[in-house]
Parts: sequence; structure tokens; C-alpha cells
Amino acid sequence: MKVRLTDYSEDWTRLFQAEVNFLKTIFGDEIIRCEHFGSTSVKGMKAKPVIDMMCIVKSIEKIDLFNNQLGSLGYDIAGEWGIEGRRLFRKGGENRTHHIHFYQFGNPEIERHIIFRDYLRSHPEEVARYSRFKEELAQRYESTSEYSPAKKRFVSELEQKALYWFSEK
Repeated sequence: MKVRLTDYSEDWTRLFQAEVNFLKTIFGDEIIRCEHFGSTSVKGMKAKPVIDMMCIVKSIEKIDLFNNQLGSLGYDIAGEWGIEGRRLFRKGGENRTHHIHFYQFGNPEIERHIIFRDYLRSHPEEVARYSRFKEELAQRYESTSEYSPAKKRFVSELEQKALYWFSEK
């Protein structure tokens, strides 16, 4: 996929909530709650305009029972996609609009994502620094297959800062 980096949009919150409402019509009370995370959840952050959302569910195995239904609705079913205990669905094809990550309640990935999001929301100087870094990468790389791995070390270091910040709160 081509890197599509854009300025923050207030629409991203609305698009997140609309997708939550839609998913609840499919999954019902299997969904405990949904969280907006990733760059589109942080005001002022440059981002690929793809809404990262996390649905915390009662049973991750039950989510697999919905694969055919979601596939028929146009979602790409990616399974664990490198993270044990996750189920990933992508919406929008080549012009992707959403990444929907399902985790069973209690999975440690949930807290890690929320801490990172909350750290960025509380540190606008880090948002500016991260945004500048993304812009530099977007000028260097055309494809997300190059862009995403190039961010990895920077994001890992920022995530460590976030975990330390959380432990000190």
C-alpha cells in the first residue's frame, strides 16, 4: 500500500464511533468495550488515515465464528497477524479505512496500546516530534511495507518512555 500521511482530522473520532456502533450490531454483548488508539486517536498527530480500533471481548475464540459474516461485508480477515491472541480485521481494501483489533479481556496488549495512546495525548511535544519523524519517513518511502518497519525503533523507544511515565503516575 502507498503511504498516505495526513494532518489530524476531527472526523476520525466520528468514524471510530460509527464503526463501534456498527460492530455492536454484529457482535452484540460479546464486545465489552472499544477503544480508539493509534495515531488517529491523538489530536494533532500526523497519521495514515486508517482508524485503529480495539474491541475488547469476552471470548476471542467466539470472534472467529463471525469471519464469514465479516468477509461478506467486505472486511479482510487477517487472523492473529503476528500477535498471539489478537484477531485483526481490515476494512476498505486498498483505500483502507479501519484496522479492527479484537483482544480478549485481560490480554496485556490492551494496556500497552492504551498507555501509549494516553502518553501521547498527555505529551504534545512528543506528538510533534513523532509527526515530524513520520513526515521524514513518508518523503523517503512510498510503500507502507518500507515505511512501517522504518518506524519500529522510534516507536519502541517512545513506547518505553510511555511505560515509564505510566509506572511513575
